[in-house]
Amino acid sequence: MTDSRGRRFTHSDTTRAEAFSDGVFAIAVTILVLELSDPPHRPGGLAHALLEQWPAYLGYLASFSYVAVIWLNHHQAFARVRSMDRGLQVANLLVLFTTAALPFPTAVVSDALREDANGPDARTAAALYSCVAAAMCLSWVALYHHLRRRSELLAQGVEPSYLRHGTLRSWIGVGAYAVAGVLGTVVSPLVALGIFLALPAFYLVTSEGFGPSRPAHRGDGWLGRAGPPPGST
Repeated sequence: MTDSRGRRFTHSDTTRAEAFSDGVFAIAVTILVLELSDPPHRPGGLAHALLEQWPAYLGYLASFSYVAVIWLNHHQAFARVRSMDRGLQVANLLVLFTTAALPFPTAVVSDALREDANGPDARTAAALYSCVAAAMCLSWVALYHHLRRRSELLAQGVEPSYLRHGTLRSWIGVGAYAVAGVLGTVVSPLVALGIFLALPAFYLVTSEGFGPSRPAHRGDGWLGRAGPPPGST
């Protein structure tokens, strides 16, 4: 009885973590849209004022796309997880921590580009966005690393290449955002902005890995078996 009770606190299902995560993603994209506002303008000058807000539109597009792809990848990952331990919960919280921070550098980039698209503040803002986005990728490295160490948390039938590809994609993101930060500081913030817009597309295209693979579903393997996951009884 003691051993069973101990395991109950070690492992849990993913329901609450997924619901909480979805709430964080929803709040993050809601905060992003707050940067889009009715600009002050003189009578007849609305069109010009709206056009002057182009950095806010691009920032919203880049960050919304990023959060949307994070949500998609999060769904793909947890479709393959049958139970959670404390380490996976911490790794998931790191993903949410960096996701929730994304509206901050988005607003900084938007404001700096509107003041001077090639000025020193815009370059600093591009570096800031790169750091936060790279931290997001590193949080995924931690999550995949924990799942590789604790493979018993995964459902049976998960593609052998899934975690390897996920880790590689995350490290590619770290490198790409680091390059974007350097180019945005040394060359032009608009170069960094182009990379910020391109990377979510990369993650969308490779959400199932770099080759053909069979997606995991809730009915596969352990997730489709009768009875609770190990450690929950």
